[in-house]
Amino acid sequence: MNELIAVVDDEKSILELTSIHLKKSGFQVASFSNGHDYLEFLKTTIPDLTILDLMLPDVDGMDLCKELRRDSKYDNMSIVILSGRIDETDTILGLELGADDYVKKPFSPKELTVRVKTILRRGKIQAAAPKNEINIDNKIIINIDRYEVKVDNKVAPLTPTEYRILKMLAEKNGNVLKREEILYKLWGREKIVVDHTVDVHIKHLREKLGPYADLVKNVRGVGYKLDI
Repeated sequence: MNELIAVVDDEKSILELTSIHLKKSGFQVASFSNGHDYLEFLKTTIPDLTILDLMLPDVDGMDLCKELRRDSKYDNMSIVILSGRIDETDTILGLELGADDYVKKPFSPKELTVRVKTILRRGKIQAAAPKNEINIDNKIIINIDRYEVKVDNKVAPLTPTEYRILKMLAEKNGNVLKREEILYKLWGREKIVVDHTVDVHIKHLREKLGPYADLVKNVRGVGYKLDI
């Protein structure tokens, strides 16, 4: 296992504890106690996943997450927010800004490591997929080999989670994708899902599909489908 994990947190004890558990699981770890040092690191290296605290001494973690998701260079970098902000509104906002997961403090380092493994394993499965495309009326093109989505021939800056949801919907060929199926395929039994998690990711996905947002239909009480 050679994946590189960046941990950004101003609490030394959390940096040390998280790094120890991640390294025991075979990950490489780069630790940062502030946003400035982390951003300097990103100029030369893009980790596979970043564990990001929201309450940093020099930058707001939410703003940092938002900026990272706006830059296409980091489209394939997963983000896990690790925060003492425990309100559901903070969780929803973090997911809306593009985080793949939200872990509340105090937390279990073992559980955090499992979540990291789950997110990265999803990426490996996608990377191993055969080289082909899913073409939706030449409006939306999902390039499975490149892990890329184009809307009207322009690359859409989807997060890894948004990409996977869109791909699952497209593979259903217009049939309903149940909410439980989305949750299981993305997080298995290893994620403690907060209310509205799927809805938040769908909302963000629709926004990035631009003029084709309405293709993603909500089937009340069941799940979602792609109107193709």
